[in-house]
Amino acid sequence: MSTSPFDQPIDRHGSDSLKWGKYAGRDVLPLWVADMDFAAPPAVLAALQRRVAHGVFGYGGATPALVEAVQAHLLREYAWAIEPDWLVWLPGLVSGLNVACRTVDGAVLTAAPVYPPFLSAPKLSGRPLQWFDLGYAEDGSGNGWHWDKNARNAALTVDTELFLLCHPHNPVGRCWSRAELLELAEFAVERNLIVCSDEIHCGLILDPDKRHLPLATLGTEIARRTITLMAPSKTFNIPGLGAAFAVIPDAALRRRFVRAAQGIVPHVNVLGLAATEAAYRDCDDWHRQLIAYLRGNRDAVQAAVAALPGVSMPPVEATYLALIDVRPLGLKQPARHFENHGLSLSDGADFGAPGWLRLNFGCPRSTLEQALRRFASACTSPEQLP
Repeated sequence: MSTSPFDQPIDRHGSDSLKWGKYAGRDVLPLWVADMDFAAPPAVLAALQRRVAHGVFGYGGATPALVEAVQAHLLREYAWAIEPDWLVWLPGLVSGLNVACRTVDGAVLTAAPVYPPFLSAPKLSGRPLQWFDLGYAEDGSGNGWHWDKNARNAALTVDTELFLLCHPHNPVGRCWSRAELLELAEFAVERNLIVCSDEIHCGLILDPDKRHLPLATLGTEIARRTITLMAPSKTFNIPGLGAAFAVIPDAALRRRFVRAAQGIVPHVNVLGLAATEAAYRDCDDWHRQLIAYLRGNRDAVQAAVAALPGVSMPPVEATYLALIDVRPLGLKQPARHFENHGLSLSDGADFGAPGWLRLNFGCPRSTLEQALRRFASACTSPEQLP
């Protein structure tokens, strides 16, 4: 019998879960939206219970203890010493992406495939969207995904003011290297771009030989033009509590960001603030166990996909999300086909990668094993369109 807390299934049927409620009454395993099926860390649960026991839920703000917890976490994990006034609190990272777009007047550049709000935030903010495709090497060298500098430079115009960076990258699973980040920083400085760096998956580096490097730590020039977005939500599985923050070292850029958020971005709720403090201060051991478990799940998905003809999966260096290439199967509706076989995966078309599917392996091993059996069955069955 396993003693790992991550092996214990938690029944989310009939709850408020968007992930599981989407298929109420159907035998479909939901491995789509990016929340894990694990309980939050015990220290987070205890902090929430203490906060609820207080009984008053008025408007709240970040306490000195919370700010100190964030500072200590960033220093411990990334050798990043930040000042308290660099922090701007947000009710979610997607809010931060949209505010960043409203911080500039010109066009917004990003690279696909990418998390869908990267593609929608500029449009919702009334800013032109410019995007280019990441390069992908199918020869088995490295992860496969990389920056296509020629495509990036071709997409840039004189109107471009903001680059949206996904770091680590969702959904391709890249942990960008120091060399790649330094080149990007040089590009941003040369072209006078602001960079909004979504680093929400920074605590989910799976490869032991890799580490997350916040873009803003690579020099004063890039730091003064970077908006770094972070949150405990993915790493500690508390996305429903809605707590995130931006780290903006440059005072003028920070004022622009705060001004763009005024009147449309609410305060962070008090339970989210309490959970964030506990997550960053008291959950290092839980986090280490989580990474080891996710690494095992990642390896299981990699092995299962490698054993099947017609599908492939680049290595996942970070996140709990695997992007799988099913284009050789020739499916007209890939996501619908797998759903018909009892497995819900995110459609790559939503990320700018039609013919690919994203699988969330942040679940108990028993759930994943069942999902991989259904995946194999779908790969060997003819498509039946409605």
